[in-house]
Amino acid sequence: MHDFAFVFAGFFVGLVVGVTGVGGGSLMTPILIFFFGVKPYLAVGTDLLFAAFTKMGGTVNLARQRLVPWRVVAHLSAGSIPAALLTLAVLHVAGPAEVAVQRVMTTTLGVALLLTAAATLYKAVRGRQLPRTLPAGQEELATRPRHWSLPLLFGAAIGVLVTLTSVGAGAIGVSVLLLLYPLLPLPRIVGADIAYAVPLTLVAGLGHASLGSVDWPLLAKLLAGSLPGIWLGSHLVTRVPERAIRSVLSLLLAWAGMKLVLI
Repeated sequence: MHDFAFVFAGFFVGLVVGVTGVGGGSLMTPILIFFFGVKPYLAVGTDLLFAAFTKMGGTVNLARQRLVPWRVVAHLSAGSIPAALLTLAVLHVAGPAEVAVQRVMTTTLGVALLLTAAATLYKAVRGRQLPRTLPAGQEELATRPRHWSLPLLFGAAIGVLVTLTSVGAGAIGVSVLLLLYPLLPLPRIVGADIAYAVPLTLVAGLGHASLGSVDWPLLAKLLAGSLPGIWLGSHLVTRVPERAIRSVLSLLLAWAGMKLVLI
């Protein structure tokens, strides 16, 4: 029965990600901690590889549609992957199962969830309509950031956040991309966000695996549910009221964030 619950949790999170593009780490990690009693360091490590494998399929699909701006992905990865490796080195020295380290992880996770909730609610209430396509000859201009250093700095911040908490590559990543690349159409923003999360979560997840922070049987059960969930969600995306779902999702994330900060 417990096995079915893990598969169902994977399906539910996959469905939400398929419909809204948000909810991978920000939903799965709190579910594992609060509903299944998984230790925070195991929840984070397992969820990172869950996100990597889940988003890999999405990246392949988006790349086939030529919706991934690889230049933007390279800019963010240049900041996020070194930051992830540095954070893993610190965790390796400190030990992820140590009480003090777990306290830092749960507090940081709570703050990350509150930021994600705010970003999700803002997009639901005040999100501006972005162009769906790029005018001819505008690719070079649209993939140029406001300043060359900003993708490195924001990428590094997200790299640390994702490695510590498994949260940040979704709604926070989209918000950062909207700020840094205001001319980029929404499908390419989503494409960049999903594509740069793959190497980041893969590096961070494999790093956690080397620390013994991944529950492999649990990962298999979650993926067994999430892959059909994402497939169904991506087919329902045009039929459900996205604004209402994002509003409810932001309240759930805020509740989980407050609970983690206050424990």
